[in-house]
Amino acid sequence: MVDGRAGGAGRQARGSVTDRLVEFVGLLRDHGINAGPSETIDAAEAMVALGVADRDRLRSGMAACLLRRNGQRAVFDQLFDLYFLTAQQPQPAEPSTPESIEALRDRLVSTLAQDDSDSVAELARQALTELGGYGSVGTGQTSGPVTTASGAGWSSYLTMKALRPEELLDRIVAGMNGSSQLDTAVHTIEANRRLAAFRTAVQTEARLRSAQLRGTEYIARRGVESSSDQVDFLGAREQDLAEMRRLVHPLARKLATRLAVRRRKAVRGQIDLRRTLRRSMSTGGVPIDPVLRARKHGRPDLVVLADISGSVTGFAEFTLHLVQALQDQFSKVRSFGFVDTCDEITHFFNPGELPTPGTVARIIRSTKVARFGSSNYGEAFQGFIDHYADALGPRTSVLILGDGRTNRTDPNLAAVQTIVDRAKHTYWLNPEPSRSWSTGDSAAHVYAECVTMHECRNVEQLTEVIARLLPA
Repeated sequence: MVDGRAGGAGRQARGSVTDRLVEFVGLLRDHGINAGPSETIDAAEAMVALGVADRDRLRSGMAACLLRRNGQRAVFDQLFDLYFLTAQQPQPAEPSTPESIEALRDRLVSTLAQDDSDSVAELARQALTELGGYGSVGTGQTSGPVTTASGAGWSSYLTMKALRPEELLDRIVAGMNGSSQLDTAVHTIEANRRLAAFRTAVQTEARLRSAQLRGTEYIARRGVESSSDQVDFLGAREQDLAEMRRLVHPLARKLATRLAVRRRKAVRGQIDLRRTLRRSMSTGGVPIDPVLRARKHGRPDLVVLADISGSVTGFAEFTLHLVQALQDQFSKVRSFGFVDTCDEITHFFNPGELPTPGTVARIIRSTKVARFGSSNYGEAFQGFIDHYADALGPRTSVLILGDGRTNRTDPNLAAVQTIVDRAKHTYWLNPEPSRSWSTGDSAAHVYAECVTMHECRNVEQLTEVIARLLPA
């Protein structure tokens, strides 16, 4: 005989897991990961097949079911930890004999040199407990739920600031017993990877403890970093820009595939009446199978005019790399950079080469894109017309990249109109939100009157716009 209470408990447990999965998928959607009903069912089946004992295996299985694009895994991992690891974490407690910071740093060097993952996780928890608490949690006075207004919590930033692990790199490499110069170089790369893993462990632990204090949903909505394809170009940090560079070539391949499909669908044009009538003779004069004329496709030339001043460097650099990766879709690609003057920069972006940091800095040092250093769109456009007007023609598409902030100088609409008139298509991609186009020293709203302007604040928006503008 089956115990009804045991059966009821089992159904309740299964129901709670189901509800948690549905809530988890809902938060994924809020963070830009578009998992639908079919992906959710696949994830549920993966949970049944893989079980919940091995969380790393479960994480990989659910990620395979729910993720579709590059750049989403980091967000998925953060939310997965919140929804499936919170209950396993011990309640933070104030140690009776705190270990000194130097002792923690010594232990960190030894642990990372040995690459002991269990010890790294334990050290991350201890370091956060001793160095990352603020408010009442840092004094051992919390005994119940903490409200969002109490000013208490856990901070990975405070922990890492106190430990300063980036200063320990040489000691970690020395502890890895490298002999030759090659060994040292390899071990340096590996040591950086282990330091990044420790930093991630501290951030995860801080996020889990904050969820225990403030609630999982609160932290999931406010304490999870956006995926790299949704980070604003203008607010991106160096690690965000590094992740964006890794997205360039996979994104270019995806866009090229999408364009190939679109071209195949558009390969035939208007009905060829003569051939259609001839074919209809076999069906009694009824044109059941019309014959279409083949359309001739010519690949256009592309000219890119990019503002590479400090305010929009990340946006311009990513877009220039993306365009060069897509150069097979055009007969010719020429890139021009400007700050207050204009110069050609095509040779800085070689197709097939991985994007490297500091490209814009090298351009500014070795070309004539800047004279005084402050953005001057009017002078830059005039310089392009005076020296590079031959780049424009009836088969040319022009992309202008920039925020349109002219430092209150003359926008020189006449030069922009000349570019529009001489090119087949002209588009402006602006990394600022459209609500800012008429604020401060921005002349974007004025430029938008003579050239089509698109908001491209992040990789996701840029992808959608580029996909629409690519030649069919």
